[in-house]
Amino acid sequence: MNLVHPLGKAPVLNWLYAGMGMIFIMVAIGGITRLTESGLSITTWDPIMGAIPPLNSEDWNNLFDKYKESPEYLHKNRGMSLSEFQSIFWWEWIHRQWGRLIGLVFIVPFLWFWRKGYFLSGIRRHLLGIFFLGALQAFFGWYMVYSGLANEPRVSHYRLALHLSTAFACIVWIWWLVLSIRAKVVAYCPPELKPWLGMSALLLIVQIALGAFTAGKDAGHASNQWPMWSEQQFSPSLIGFQWNLLWTNESWIQFVHRSFAYILVLFVLIMAWKAHKLHWRHPAIGALPWIILLQFLLGVLTVVSGVHLGLALAHQLLALVLLLTLVFAMHPGKRGLPA
Repeated sequence: MNLVHPLGKAPVLNWLYAGMGMIFIMVAIGGITRLTESGLSITTWDPIMGAIPPLNSEDWNNLFDKYKESPEYLHKNRGMSLSEFQSIFWWEWIHRQWGRLIGLVFIVPFLWFWRKGYFLSGIRRHLLGIFFLGALQAFFGWYMVYSGLANEPRVSHYRLALHLSTAFACIVWIWWLVLSIRAKVVAYCPPELKPWLGMSALLLIVQIALGAFTAGKDAGHASNQWPMWSEQQFSPSLIGFQWNLLWTNESWIQFVHRSFAYILVLFVLIMAWKAHKLHWRHPAIGALPWIILLQFLLGVLTVVSGVHLGLALAHQLLALVLLLTLVFAMHPGKRGLPA
């Protein structure tokens, strides 16, 4: 089944590529917002008027007064100057405005292409699903911010994982549609590799969630050594260990994230080796070993650098590239999707 009318193939693909690019930039802006600890600088949610930036000193003082009532100011940034507040405010404001722009770039061409008859029946529900998933992602963003405005000056790492995961899910869904529109033939995949592809995707999804936990709990600062945890220890202290520490304690969250990376890297490398032995020459399979090794290296450098902003951001973005590459390998190559 075709997904788009032949006359609409090029504009629809360009629109979907633009959406992927904007979400990729959104992930980058979100990462910077998190790494600069700017995410709690705007304490209200105003979908309409919130798009207007502060225009004068009165506006700035009103926003700063609201921020002074937040737990982050009271427990962490007490005494912050107005200029310091402005430096964190702008990242969160840009983050929210870029989200609004993504919504406009999606909905306006969507309605126009629908009116032109470019969308055939097989694609409509997928596009509607992406729209509602994007709206849910925006809701999770505010739900996450709200968790840091109640008691502790830190967002819930569970809600951060939801927010990040739905953004990744949106771009993956769009990428799947792009591959489906472009494909002309069924792509062969050795049956022996299909379980390996599925398990690799599952392991990567878990690792991305663990990365979100690490970011949400600021767990990247728990240790800046590798491969040892400290000069004398291979892991955090086992004294008083309880299982719930694996997802609640900063040290154990980082340790689980970095330990799980060994499993993921080994699994992907074995899968690539199996593909080579089976003479499967898919471009994504050829790229995966290099991407996973670079991703591992960036993770190590992020740890030993004390979470350098540039390294940490590159580590997050490459995780998304790795996921998209794996999805490319998994796509069956058929033209169209099930109705």
